Amino acid sequence: MKTYLRILGYARPFADFVPLYFLYTVLGIIFGLCNFTLVIPLLNVLFGTTEQHTATATAPPDFALSIDYIKTTFDYYFTQVTLSRGKLGALSFVCMVLIVSVFLSNLFRYLGLRIIARVRARVIRNMRHALYERITQLQLGYFSGERKGDLMSRLTNDVQEVEGSVVNTLTGVIRDPLFIVAYFVLLLYMSVKLTLFTLLILPVSGLLISGISKRLKRQAHQSQESLGTMLTVIDETLGGIRVIKAFNAQPYILGKFRAQNNEYARTLRAMANSRDLSSPISEFLGVGVVAGLLFYGGTLVLSGESELTASDFIGYLILFSQVLVPVKALGGAFSYIQRGLVAGERILKVVDTEPIIRDKPDAHVLPPFEHQIELRNLQFSYGDQPVLSDINLIIPKGKTVALVGPSGSGKSTLADLLPRFYDPTGGQILIDGHDVRDCTIHSVREQMGIVTQESILFNDTIFNNIRFNTEATEAQVIEAAKIANAHEFIQQTPEGYQTFIGDRGSRLSGGQRQRISIARAILRNPPILILDEATSALDTESEKLVQEALTRLMQSRTSLVIAHRLSTVQHADEIVVLQNGRIVERGTHDELLAHAGGLYQRLNSMQTNGILV
Repeated sequence: MKTYLRILGYARPFADFVPLYFLYTVLGIIFGLCNFTLVIPLLNVLFGTTEQHTATATAPPDFALSIDYIKTTFDYYFTQVTLSRGKLGALSFVCMVLIVSVFLSNLFRYLGLRIIARVRARVIRNMRHALYERITQLQLGYFSGERKGDLMSRLTNDVQEVEGSVVNTLTGVIRDPLFIVAYFVLLLYMSVKLTLFTLLILPVSGLLISGISKRLKRQAHQSQESLGTMLTVIDETLGGIRVIKAFNAQPYILGKFRAQNNEYARTLRAMANSRDLSSPISEFLGVGVVAGLLFYGGTLVLSGESELTASDFIGYLILFSQVLVPVKALGGAFSYIQRGLVAGERILKVVDTEPIIRDKPDAHVLPPFEHQIELRNLQFSYGDQPVLSDINLIIPKGKTVALVGPSGSGKSTLADLLPRFYDPTGGQILIDGHDVRDCTIHSVREQMGIVTQESILFNDTIFNNIRFNTEATEAQVIEAAKIANAHEFIQQTPEGYQTFIGDRGSRLSGGQRQRISIARAILRNPPILILDEATSALDTESEKLVQEALTRLMQSRTSLVIAHRLSTVQHADEIVVLQNGRIVERGTHDELLAHAGGLYQRLNSMQTNGILV
C-alpha cells in the first residue's frame, strides 16, 4: 500500500482532480444504481401489480438526501402517469427514465475517465523525470556496480508496467469500492436479512484472491529481474558485435540470450496462469453466492416470511448480481496490480538512492581560478581497497603537470577526483585555497574541460556535439573546429557541420571523434584542463593531428595530463610518476631520465624498445 500511495504522489497537486473525479464518480454511481432499480417498477407493470406499489404516492415529497426521497419522488410521478395514461404510459415512462439514467451514468463515467487519463499522464511523466534526474545525479561509482540494461529496463519497461497495471487500475481501485458500498447500502435498505446472509459468504472469495495476489508479486519480481538481465545481454551484444563476430561467438552469446529469454517467458507464463485464475475463482464463488441467495430468499418469499414481493426479490437479485461486477473487477485489479507495484518498487529504489557526491547545505560558488591547484595529503579508497595514498602536489596556474606510471597506479582516479566525480577519503583538493568539497559541484566543473581516451559523442549533428551545452554561435563552433584540426574533415562530410554522426559517433574514425571532443573542450574555454590518455588509442597520423590540437588547447591553461606514451609529455613543466597509488618520482623529462634506475627511466627505456607498459 505504501508503494501504491507513493506512486500516486506523483500526481500532485491532488486538488487539481480529486474533487471533480469524486463528484463524477458519485453521480455515475447514483445513476448506475437507478438503471437497475428501475427494473422493479418495470416488473410491476408487467406483472400488473402497479396499484399496490403506488397507492401511497399521492403528493410530491419534501426534499431530503435519502433513498426514501428518491423512491417516493419516482413513485409519485409514476403514479400520476399510470393514472392518466394507463399501463402502457407507465411502461413508456419507465423506459424513458431508464434511457436518461443510462445516458447520465455513462456521461459521468466518461468524464471521470478523462480525469484519470490526465492523472495517468502526469504520474508517468513525473515518475520517469524523477528517475532520469536521479540517475544523472548519482556518482560514477554507482554505475560501476549496476547493470546498464537493468537501469534501461527501469526507465522503459518498469515505467510502462506502472502505467499499465497501477495507474490504469486507479479507476477500479477508487470507483469499484464506492460502487460496492453504494450497492450494499441499497441492498440493506431493501432487505437487511438477505444482505447479512450474503456478507457471511463473500469474504471467502477475498481470501482466495489475496493468496493469488501474494504469489503474483513474487513472480513479478522474478520477471522484472529477468528482463533487466536480458536487456543487459542485448546491450552487450550490440556494443560488442565486432568482438562476437571476430571470435565466432554467436552460438555462445545466443545461448546466454536464450537462457534469459526462456527464464523471462517462464515467469510470464506463471504470472499469467496465476492472474487468470483469480477471475474464474471470483466468478464461480459469486455465482455460488447468488445460487445460495436465490434458494434462501426464494424460500422466504414463497413462505411469505420476506418483506419483499416477487418483483422486489427479482430486483434484489439483479442488483446483487451487479455487486459481483465491481467485486470481480476489484479482485482482478489487485491481482493485476502486483506486477506494477514490483516495477514501482524498483523505480523508487533508484529514486531513493542518495548521491554520495553532492553539494553541502552551505556550499559556495568557486571563484574564478587565479593561482594554483593543491592536492594536500590526498587519499582515496574503493571500499577497503586503497588506491591513492599521501598525494601532495601543487599545479600552478598556466603550468602543465603530467601523470605517468604503470597501469593501476591511480592516475585516472586522481584525475577523477579533481572535478569531483569522486570525493577523497582523506586529505584535500584545494583550488586557490578553496576545498572543492565546500564548493558547488556545478561551479567546480564549470572551470574544467576534460578530454578522455574514449571520445563520448552523441547521436546528433557534428555542430551540436561541438556546441554541446553552450550558447556558441556558428562562427565560434567553426573556429573551435579549426583549432582542433577538425574543420577540414568536417567540410568533407555529406552535410558538413549538420552531418549526423551515428550512435557514439560510429560514422567517424577514432581520430575524427577525438578532434570533435577537443573542439568541444576548446569552445568551453576552461581555465583548467584534464587530458586522460587522449591520444593513446590513435594511429600515428591521427595522433599527430590530435596532438597539435591538444597543444593549441593547452596554451595558457593549467593542464593535468595522463599519458601512457611518455613521448607526449616530454615538454610538461613537471612529470609526476605514480606507483601503487603513491608518488615515487617527480621532475622534468630530462631530470627523470638522469635518475639512474628510476621508474620513469625504466618506463621510457621499455617504450623506446617497443615494449608496451
